[in-house]
Amino acid sequence: MRSTVQWLENVAFEAKSESGHHVVMDGSPAYGGENRGARPMELILMGLGGCASFDIVTILKKARQDVTDVQCQLQAERADAIPAVFTKIHLHFVVTGKAIKEKQVAKAIELSADKYCSASKMLTDGGVEITHDFEIIEAA
Repeated sequence: MRSTVQWLENVAFEAKSESGHHVVMDGSPAYGGENRGARPMELILMGLGGCASFDIVTILKKARQDVTDVQCQLQAERADAIPAVFTKIHLHFVVTGKAIKEKQVAKAIELSADKYCSASKMLTDGGVEITHDFEIIEAA
């Protein structure tokens, strides 16, 4: 996997992925940023949510659950000192579908956290405390 990050101006950068996608990153206004894009640490958090959500959807579909929507709401805490690494991250999954089994959602989250999600594994191995919970919404 490869990526390129190009400085644009001030503290703004454009990242290009090997698959051809572009993401603009910018620092906060306190550091000279102009809010032109997500902060790099926000992208790490979003990447974790995307990785875990991919697993949840895939595992639930394989378990023949009638999933119509999955949302992952993330909340993170960072160290007060520099580097301001993540110390705690909580993932709250909102799973919508028809007759979704609570046991299947719990199992999918466990499998993602313990076995499949590379982002989660990388962060927990680095000392980040990651917790999860979920709610199920019955689709109309």
